[in-house]
Amino acid sequence: MINVVYLGTPQIAVNALNKLINFNDINMVYVITPNDKPQGRGYKMCAPCVKQAALKNNLKVLQTDCIRKDREIIETLKNANIDFFITFAFGQILSQEILDIPKYGTINLHASLLPKYRGANPIQRAILNGDETTGITTMITSLGLDEGDICQTEEIKIEKDMGLLALSQKISDKAPFLLYKTIKGIYTKTLTPQKQSDDKNLISYANKCSKEDMVLNFNQTTDEFYNKIRAFDCCGNAYFCFNNKKIKVTVATPTQTNQENPAGKIIGISQNGVTITTKDNAITLKRIKPEGKCEMDAYCWINGARLKVGDFITND
Repeated sequence: MINVVYLGTPQIAVNALNKLINFNDINMVYVITPNDKPQGRGYKMCAPCVKQAALKNNLKVLQTDCIRKDREIIETLKNANIDFFITFAFGQILSQEILDIPKYGTINLHASLLPKYRGANPIQRAILNGDETTGITTMITSLGLDEGDICQTEEIKIEKDMGLLALSQKISDKAPFLLYKTIKGIYTKTLTPQKQSDDKNLISYANKCSKEDMVLNFNQTTDEFYNKIRAFDCCGNAYFCFNNKKIKVTVATPTQTNQENPAGKIIGISQNGVTITTKDNAITLKRIKPEGKCEMDAYCWINGARLKVGDFITND
């Protein structure tokens, strides 16, 4: 049996955990995840998604918000005869002391084709940049930011209308099988990790997305506008401001127009959506969520706001 400890936090890491424990030669010794946090209006304590999945499978769970300083957990792991640590969207920095614990090393699954998009938000950055392909990489974790030796990669196509939720699911579906192949390859010595390219033209960084990244602006191109909607479709939604209120856009489609108009002009209103010009073309808003209100059709919102064709939505 191969003794494994799994370190992960959000929903995207759940599928890999569920699949890995079903391989007959994998023994999941522990699952490590952050502490429960208060969430929602009632500040009810909520467990990380990975913890919830682990408990459903009767796995032993260890929780910490700073593993490199948690002496109790470190000593527990040192005494557990571990072959591999597996990290997937864990969100905490590991010390060299921790990396030295497993016999065969720590394998991290990163949601890009390294060395492209090292860092915190590779999936969203790929969508924001309008990439047509991305991928997943298993690597040997080192102290540098996603600089470890590459074990295996798999390319993933990004469909034109694919948002963060759909792309994350696709990555989640493929992740466990690439992880298992990597574990087995290293364990049986049939896989030799390769150093990452040090070509600066190939290296890029996916910095953590900020609130500013979520702001929509009709002076952006249609692709830029649409990519922002896709990139934040399951984590708060991109928005523009109107009358000092946030208007989140949940569903929209790029639209061709032969008209030459300044950005932000309403050029079409129907029950199918509201079409507004951008820097280079137009975008049709279909579903929106005004601040303090429920999600609704853009047609209902535009009528309630008493806007008509020819009016402008300025970027407040």
